[in-house]
Amino acid sequence: MTAHDSVKEIRRQVMWNRLIAVVEEQAQTLIRASFSPTVREAGDLSAGIFDTKGRMLAQAVTGTPGHVNSMATAITHFLDRHPIGTMRPGDCFITNDPWLTAGHLHDVTVVTPAFKVAKAVGLFAATIHVIDVGGRGMGTDARQVYEEGLYIPIMHLSREGRVNEDLLALVRANTREPIQVEGDVFSCMAAGDEGARRLIEMMSEFDISDLDELAEFIIGNSRDAMLKRLSALPRGTYRNSMTIDGYDEPITVVAALTIHEAGVHVDYADSSPESRFGINVVLNYTAAYTTFGIKCCLAPEIPNNYGSMSTITVSAPEGTIVNARFPAPVSARHVVGHMSPDIVIGCLHQALSVGLPAEGSMMWNPMLRGTRGLANEPRTWEIYTFHSGGMGARPNKDGHSATAFPSGVRTVPLEASEAVAPILYWRKELRPDSGGAGRARGGLGQVIEIGSANGESFGVQAMFDRIDHPARGREGGYAGMAGRISTARQRPFRSKGLQSVESDDVLRLELPGGGGFGDPRERTIELVMQDLAQGLISRGAARDLYGVIVREDGSLDMTATGSTREGCGKAQ
Repeated sequence: MTAHDSVKEIRRQVMWNRLIAVVEEQAQTLIRASFSPTVREAGDLSAGIFDTKGRMLAQAVTGTPGHVNSMATAITHFLDRHPIGTMRPGDCFITNDPWLTAGHLHDVTVVTPAFKVAKAVGLFAATIHVIDVGGRGMGTDARQVYEEGLYIPIMHLSREGRVNEDLLALVRANTREPIQVEGDVFSCMAAGDEGARRLIEMMSEFDISDLDELAEFIIGNSRDAMLKRLSALPRGTYRNSMTIDGYDEPITVVAALTIHEAGVHVDYADSSPESRFGINVVLNYTAAYTTFGIKCCLAPEIPNNYGSMSTITVSAPEGTIVNARFPAPVSARHVVGHMSPDIVIGCLHQALSVGLPAEGSMMWNPMLRGTRGLANEPRTWEIYTFHSGGMGARPNKDGHSATAFPSGVRTVPLEASEAVAPILYWRKELRPDSGGAGRARGGLGQVIEIGSANGESFGVQAMFDRIDHPARGREGGYAGMAGRISTARQRPFRSKGLQSVESDDVLRLELPGGGGFGDPRERTIELVMQDLAQGLISRGAARDLYGVIVREDGSLDMTATGSTREGCGKAQ
């Protein structure tokens, strides 16, 4: 390589780093300008930059895999409807079509073209979860997508700088939270404008008129790095399946993961048929989380863009639970879709010499709804709250507790939730003994209690799972504890569907834990005692699951413990 080539390579790398900074500023603008806790506090969003062919070049660190990876395949649909040559400065486009973007009507994608000297040079896109789009609200009870809210096909959100007021009037008229929803849509526009401004500044600084050469450098290097990583894996097909609760009957998702010379393919044939209820998953959302699970295991440090993602393909027969056909209901698609990473991790565990984590639990995100007690003008309120169970144990490390894998959203501070809706959190703490026992322990779930703050009953859209089918352990590890829903008065709740909590009662959520990894009797006595001291496990669990006998005063009975763990080298 000549000195000139070296300088050129360094220059490209600097521009790549700047591009990452540009999209991160796009995402931060989105967050700071947003109105809802869903976007502002939880980060239920994605942001990215695309070339004029619709290929994702870079994504912001902030955001969820379901949004990022489905958005990565969505922009070509915008270009099919509005070719790049027809776009004008001040144009902005929008859709919430589940089959083209992020899988349900609550996820809105906004695309903003960036212009340099009146020529479109790139596209900025953002996907956000808006709090409400009307209909039944986010939940599992609908029988068709038509019941789930306002459906926006790909169209102009603004045209040459003039906002589509007719569309926004329709949006406001079809949501229970018009201020939050409209504000969040405008935050996407602001983020796109800021991203475009920063991109043009960067291009002027480096004196480039388009992104074509930089795009080929980014995509080519990422694809080559991914293929090199995959070439070291053993060829073959590896199978795994998972059964979860479903709505009215269990759902089984079956995966066959094939490693071949051109990449990885995952086929979901033989999975359960699509449901009558709103837990169906569209294929692009299934592919988004499948791709994420594979990259987490095989190449977490390789940039996530069109190049690296092109080495992973996903298929599923139409009409299965993971490739639902229009107009199937899809509002609570995360209930099944978030299981995809654990399913493919189970496949890859068979292929790799190093072990991979046990199964995790899932997010339990109740959608709460009620009426503010205004005598003259009662108003419906809604809030979407994020809570997480435990992750599966890793081969040599415990699973993370109360962690939102695979979505990556943040928990909304309780004070922020209580500020925008008349609810009170009475309890939020880790759930002892919920992590599956193992040499490495599964992460713990939580116990959460939520009540009314205005003396009125409120509705709960339940979208919970892992009650009948908890997270499985790996390599001898035990399953995590199953979840449970009830009220303080011990009134049982169904795991899915709209239900109510009386004004003088409290909703009680006991979130499931992650599976354990390895034989529990191989866990060191020191770690068991630490867990006991921190209240993560009970004395009974220490005795029955780990063979560690602790006296009532908290001291270790080494004589009794030694007899229960005889032959286990870790007990010494």
